[in-house]
Amino acid sequence: MPDFDWKLYSNSRESWEAMYDDCAKAKESIDFEMYIFDVDEIGQRFLDLFIKKSLEGVHVRLLFDMVGSYPFYISELPEELSRSGIEVRFFNPVSPWRIPNFTSNFFRTHTKLLVIDQEIVHTGGVNIRDSMASWRDSNVRLQGGLAEEAGYIFARMWRVVEEGKFLPFRKHSVYVKNFAFRTNSPHLGQRFVYNELIDVIRNAKKYVYLTTPYFVPDIRLLRVIRLAAKRGVDVRLLIPRNSNFKTADLAARSYFTLLLKSGVKIYRYTDSMLHAKTAVVDRSWAMIGSFNLDSLSLLFNYELNVVSDSEDFAFELQEIFMQDLQKSEQVMAQEWYKRSYLRKSLEMVTWPIHKFL
Repeated sequence: MPDFDWKLYSNSRESWEAMYDDCAKAKESIDFEMYIFDVDEIGQRFLDLFIKKSLEGVHVRLLFDMVGSYPFYISELPEELSRSGIEVRFFNPVSPWRIPNFTSNFFRTHTKLLVIDQEIVHTGGVNIRDSMASWRDSNVRLQGGLAEEAGYIFARMWRVVEEGKFLPFRKHSVYVKNFAFRTNSPHLGQRFVYNELIDVIRNAKKYVYLTTPYFVPDIRLLRVIRLAAKRGVDVRLLIPRNSNFKTADLAARSYFTLLLKSGVKIYRYTDSMLHAKTAVVDRSWAMIGSFNLDSLSLLFNYELNVVSDSEDFAFELQEIFMQDLQKSEQVMAQEWYKRSYLRKSLEMVTWPIHKFL
């Protein structure tokens, strides 16, 4: 077993290259769970490699979300891959006519996880889709002790699909060299990412830096964020100026006044689409993964994050956060309060559907 090591990636393209290179070196197994896997240039590149590795004797298992990867699901590729010895499964299939219905977005696997030879792990926010190549996203590569736990998490979800019923996850994975996994699932007592984030923000002393593409928190999370800022903690929230979901943007903006009055500093990233999901607290705790600060992640989806109490890891994520602020605009309170009544009205209209965003 190699010594434990980690490496951060800050955009989709460099994450794909690292994932591809590690898959190309696989000797025994490739386990890949993904929310969005598209049938396009980057997707086909990975599929060609998976077929090649399978023919070389590598055991390849692919677990994709049926809604997130719908174009792949309805294609002929799953059958083609099966003929090459690759096992393909889709999480929580629904009738095709339900895809346009917003309720089909509930109870999805939003996890992004790649486990290679039970030695190397990639996880974070990165999907597989050409149009996301330039997105500002975050992934982490882990090598060593945590791979066994990642294998367990993948196998657990594989069994959920195979058996057609929920199987609970372990409450806490064991820390290895200051790193551990946290899962989140839409079942009572299984929201481990959410609960740990709440506890860490509640106990923050100096600063809380949050990055998320979609900000639609529940009352409890909103409250601990505001209370932290009110007691003097430097709370900064980084979101996109415009994400790929306009309704979610309006919903996020509906919280700005409450946050600003509490002392929270809000920044909107302007360089590209921001899809990273990270948190850094007091340089003593950091998190990266698939978990958005919205209701879908908080309540309805299966998620996976890495948490760490490594000062070096927290410092690197903090440095990336500060670099992102240089490519962002700060929302200034007095200017925000003067926005038009039309904009205020559009934001207010989203409140009844916040729990579904």
